[in-house]
Amino acid sequence: MKNFLRTVAIGILLILGEQRRQAGILEDVMEGKARVVDLTYPLNEKNPYWPVGNYTPFRYEVIANIKKDMVFSGRYSTPEHLGTHIDAPNHFELNQPSVDQIPFEQLVGPAVMIDITDKVEQDHDYVLSLSDIEQWEKVHGQIPDGSMVLLHTGWSKRWHNFEEYKNKDIQGCMHFPGYSKETAVFLIEKRHVRGIGIDTLSGDCGNCSAFQVHHAINRAGKFILENVANLDKLPPRGFTLIVAPIKIEGGSGGQCRIWALAPK
Repeated sequence: MKNFLRTVAIGILLILGEQRRQAGILEDVMEGKARVVDLTYPLNEKNPYWPVGNYTPFRYEVIANIKKDMVFSGRYSTPEHLGTHIDAPNHFELNQPSVDQIPFEQLVGPAVMIDITDKVEQDHDYVLSLSDIEQWEKVHGQIPDGSMVLLHTGWSKRWHNFEEYKNKDIQGCMHFPGYSKETAVFLIEKRHVRGIGIDTLSGDCGNCSAFQVHHAINRAGKFILENVANLDKLPPRGFTLIVAPIKIEGGSGGQCRIWALAPK
């Protein structure tokens, strides 16, 4: 773990160059002055998955065990967009980078967390509004340019119940919160975000069939993180995000490990 953190710290200093503050918090982690929050769900066959089309559950099979084969090994199959994962820019737009082409400097950097749990309790179809961002910035200051924005909706409490997580009505329409197109465009054009994330199945709300948020984010060459865990453990700002996606050549996304490095 220490070697990994030192490598990332050096990478930030050499590549991002901005941000002695970013490297500083990595040093703080190694010295026990800062904490690491894992924002990733473990993969297993009970994970919610996109319940439309040819998407299927995660599958894992043991193909060798120590007693018989003197080694433990398995194989797995999964859609790219299952579990805690990243939507690469080519997911909804042509001629955009695939998951293996997302540069390192876009995957590591400062992040903020916007909490709309109270509003989602009143309206499961709630979408983040420009006024929500305005109110957040009045309290916490302007979202720094180049940040990653995480939206905490409280939907993670449904993670272990697939029916509640997708929340379909009798017509088969899903109901869960998300970003609005307006906020996605604002974050791209006015705050120059690296990417956005959320604790639901999609950056778009469940009843949005046009996927306007996906198109806006992907068209700008940005990514979306979905099914992000443990957002309730983060402060509103002042933490660093490390996103480590699986490197599928030409892939539209894939599972990723996400860490937040936050002051104690």
